[in-house]
Amino acid sequence: MFSHIFVGVSDFNAAVAFYAPLMAQLGRSLKFVEQERPWAGWSPAWAERPLFLIGRPFEGAPAPGNGQMVAFIAPDRAMVDACHALALANGGSCEGPPGLRPHYHPHYYGAYFRDPDGNKLCVCCHDPA
Repeated sequence: MFSHIFVGVSDFNAAVAFYAPLMAQLGRSLKFVEQERPWAGWSPAWAERPLFLIGRPFEGAPAPGNGQMVAFIAPDRAMVDACHALALANGGSCEGPPGLRPHYHPHYYGAYFRDPDGNKLCVCCHDPA
């Protein structure tokens, strides 16, 4: 469905330090890093796309955007827990601990956090335990 998702960051090196372990945990491979631009992108190990990209906002306005959220799918609830813990250990802040969110659907298990710039992220699993 998506070609790529781009998330604006203000401190590129801090953002790479935050996102690199999270993407690795989710099984995403680093496709490129261009310090001079600066931007970086990850893709699934099994495909070229979709790409998840971070970098300085093209328009030059401050990051983050208001009301946006990127949600990553996890294969199981343990991965949701691991990603949330990893995000907090690498400078993220909690926006909602791992747990069931039955108001979405009976098996929705998600965790919410913000990156060091304040971009809101989610890791979720839609499958039963």
